[in-house]
Amino acid sequence: MRPRLLVLHILFASLMLIVLGRLWDVQIRSGDRYAKAATESHIRHVVVPPVRGEIVDSRGRPLVRNRTAMVVSVDYVALTHQRDGGRAVLERLAGALGLPYQELASRVRLCEAGVRRPCWPGSPYQSIPVAEQVSRRSALQIAERPELFPGVSAELLPVRQYPYDSLGAHLLGYIAPGGELDPATGVGLEGRDGLEAVYDADLRGSAGSRQVVVDTTGQVVRTVSEVGPVAGNTLVTSIDAGIQQIVERSLRTAVTKARGDSGAAVVMDVRTGRIVAMAGYPTYSPSVWTGGISTAEYRKLRGRLAFRAIQGQWPPGSTWKITSTAAAVRAGYDLNGTYSCPGSYMVGDRSFRNFDGIALGTMNLHRALSASCDTIFYRFAYELWLKGRRDLMPSNAKAFGFGRTTGVDLPGEAAGRVPDRRWKRATWLATKAINCKKDKRRSAYVAAIAKEQCLEGYRWRAGDAANFAIGQGDVLVTPLQLVRAYAALANGGKLFSPRVAKAVVAPDGRTVRTITPPVVGRLPVSGKVLAYIRRALSDVPRDGTAAGAFHGFDLDKHPIAGKTGTAESYGKRDTSWFASFAPAAKPRLAVVVMISQGGTGASAAAPAVRRIWEGIYR
Repeated sequence: MRPRLLVLHILFASLMLIVLGRLWDVQIRSGDRYAKAATESHIRHVVVPPVRGEIVDSRGRPLVRNRTAMVVSVDYVALTHQRDGGRAVLERLAGALGLPYQELASRVRLCEAGVRRPCWPGSPYQSIPVAEQVSRRSALQIAERPELFPGVSAELLPVRQYPYDSLGAHLLGYIAPGGELDPATGVGLEGRDGLEAVYDADLRGSAGSRQVVVDTTGQVVRTVSEVGPVAGNTLVTSIDAGIQQIVERSLRTAVTKARGDSGAAVVMDVRTGRIVAMAGYPTYSPSVWTGGISTAEYRKLRGRLAFRAIQGQWPPGSTWKITSTAAAVRAGYDLNGTYSCPGSYMVGDRSFRNFDGIALGTMNLHRALSASCDTIFYRFAYELWLKGRRDLMPSNAKAFGFGRTTGVDLPGEAAGRVPDRRWKRATWLATKAINCKKDKRRSAYVAAIAKEQCLEGYRWRAGDAANFAIGQGDVLVTPLQLVRAYAALANGGKLFSPRVAKAVVAPDGRTVRTITPPVVGRLPVSGKVLAYIRRALSDVPRDGTAAGAFHGFDLDKHPIAGKTGTAESYGKRDTSWFASFAPAAKPRLAVVVMISQGGTGASAAAPAVRRIWEGIYR
């Protein structure tokens, strides 16, 4: 028995030595390597979002800033470790916040393949904000009973604030969750629409990062390292908040009084190409986007989201005559000549009438602009058409910047339309199949029009040229395009690509870059002709078509030049325009107002422009 026991002891001792040796190897000699490997397999990288930069006006007044608000967030990992997956916690939280359970449940879902928004695009190891601007009472109710709300926290965090509420809503835009999580953007929030979108890279700043160790259940054990975020830059704009308020108030009043359906207004510095104010109506408050928006709320907003100042397109009416005058002089018509203004003018076999069919007698071009005689411009267009110079007026209008985007630093700008022979043929080819198709449901009139378009819709007719000369027919412009053209007329011919942003400033006050509107062209009009047109437009508010609207305004102290426009629209009331600049002799600002279905230019848009100038001049 003794030899057997001895062997057993030796075997046991050997096994113990092997175990102790292995333990020493793992824990002492290779301990650091194994610890590092174990830790690395459980390290998670969490993005720390930066504070977004402010947007301020030309005087430094904040248009968009950040403020602290009580935000309720949910720990996704802690929630999913509940027996029921966190349903009971979310139901209690929904009751405390007064929100539907389904809304909270959808917000804490991770954005994965097949999961539709709303969902969380960030890391599951970040706190997921589910409610912003929570009342203090609700926050305390959550904070004081952690046993009922495990994984739920309430803390003060920065959120977007709009000090002027709806002021400049279309200009400013908003922020919302983007697509997939981008480490450079924090939790996937990005600028949507307006300046927030165009200058998103400047405003968002740089995200920080945090490395955390998690255990096998996904719970965070400790923080390994952390790099703080860098706040976003401040965007300085050329917008004057005071003038913007005047413009929006005047526009709202004009649309309401005229019973129009919408409107737009733009104020531009003619010397620099900077936008001083720009508004569209109806508008909305961008604060609705803070904390997310429901489908029902979005439906209510849809008709208010389009920025009509840069996206809306309408025939310009008689405001267009500055391009037609320049084209006529370029064609050889005497700038100082006299012309007859009958009540109607025959273009081919069709009579084109003056406004209300009124004959105004013989006059020069100065009076033709201030009194807005249509028949003189019909004559110019028809005679040029007969001479085969059918592209002169369209090409001249394009040189004024129409028919293409201005390049303004805002998204979604429309290009407008300058119809010519090439456009007419392209449209005919695109619609030929429809027009040539026989349809018994068409009325006799519609069938006749379709047949004519089918056979000869590619022709640039004399009537097309006549309508073009007075800004009717197929001509379409945006309010921004029109104010830019009038700014070029006022400054001697420089055509700017307008800019709303002025500079990008770092959090430490250092100017990162200055944003200057580039000159993208010059009007093909001599200084003599431009000066003549400016003098003619200075008489429009004195004794021309806008004299009634400016009655009592001190034009001697504050001389204003402008042009009314009344554009017909099939099946709707007229579109009302007034384009202006001042001081007339040495212009600084240009102001344009458009009222859709507002009536004549003198009755709706011109009074609105007057109120804007009164506000500017106090």
